[in-house]
Amino acid sequence: MKAVFISFNQALREDIILVFDELGIKGFSFWEETQGRGSHTGESHFGNHAWPTLNSSILTMVDADKVDTLLDLLHGLDKRNELLGLRAFVWNIEKSI
Repeated sequence: MKAVFISFNQALREDIILVFDELGIKGFSFWEETQGRGSHTGESHFGNHAWPTLNSSILTMVDADKVDTLLDLLHGLDKRNELLGLRAFVWNIEKSI
């Protein structure tokens, strides 16, 4: 089992949910508004008058055999919408209840 944290421009939410549906990923936690600054371009997302856009974030637990496919699909989504921004990070899950 792997944890996948995805931070993305709010405009990509529906597309990411479609990717989850395609892969049969059911469970996730969703944060509608997350603020930050991109590590590649430094573009700020603070939801204020100077930087009006915001990100959202999702944390999902995925079977290890789905991680590469999930990352490939997310990377394709990011490449089609590079100005919006999407990042995904994977951690090992050692135990869960």
